[in-house]
Amino acid sequence: MVDYTEGSGKQYHTGVGPEDIGEYVILPGDPKRCAKIAEHFDNAKLVSDVREYVTYTGTLDGVKVSVTSTGIGGPSASIAIDELSKAGAKTFIRVGTCGGMQENVMGGDIVIATGAVRMEGTSREFAPIEYPAVPDLGVTNALVEAAEKLGVSHHVGVVQCKDSFFGQHEPEIMPVSYELENKWQAWLRMGCLASEMESAALFIAGQFLRVRCGSCFLVVANQERAKKGLENKQAHDTELAIKTAVEALRILIKKDQKK
Repeated sequence: MVDYTEGSGKQYHTGVGPEDIGEYVILPGDPKRCAKIAEHFDNAKLVSDVREYVTYTGTLDGVKVSVTSTGIGGPSASIAIDELSKAGAKTFIRVGTCGGMQENVMGGDIVIATGAVRMEGTSREFAPIEYPAVPDLGVTNALVEAAEKLGVSHHVGVVQCKDSFFGQHEPEIMPVSYELENKWQAWLRMGCLASEMESAALFIAGQFLRVRCGSCFLVVANQERAKKGLENKQAHDTELAIKTAVEALRILIKKDQKK
């Protein structure tokens, strides 16, 4: 592959090198969330700001950790995990937002993914569609343990990933409405908890790269509850999801140190 950095030692898209990154990385989508997450680290510093990829690095319990934004969707998320792993990162937790699907998944709750429906395009350029998009079990267990420790209202299960935000929310206006609406009903019947846009690509890319990856999300609202005229509280503050991810990193760091 051509070295587009011309020997800089930095990754082309994210702008980071091995000296910039910890082995543990939190991955929000929104670049503006990075500074908020970095406040949970000790001595955090901005180390890179390129395109949608903003990176802060500090320490957590004396261990070097980082946060890097991925932007929206699978393509940019897969670039982030690929380049960060090349720079030395080994454990990733995606922190983001999602829309609830099952009636009991309320705005303000946290969803922890045990798998992701690959209704997006990026993961198909890594693995055949028959290969499942599943997170690392150790990371997932740490997220569940963290949510329980913090007393956070949370749900654990499969999420659906897509490339079109408005294809989810206004499928009836799309030329392929017949496919979007039918598959949405299938995901509901299968018990999918929520819909988001990055985890399938991250889980598949992470498996290929042999790194650990997990995901947790803030439920912003639930369109299925809205359709049925049920209370549909909205939530936009991601702090609980961030705290869950940070606590999960602490748990993983302790377990790794014992090994």
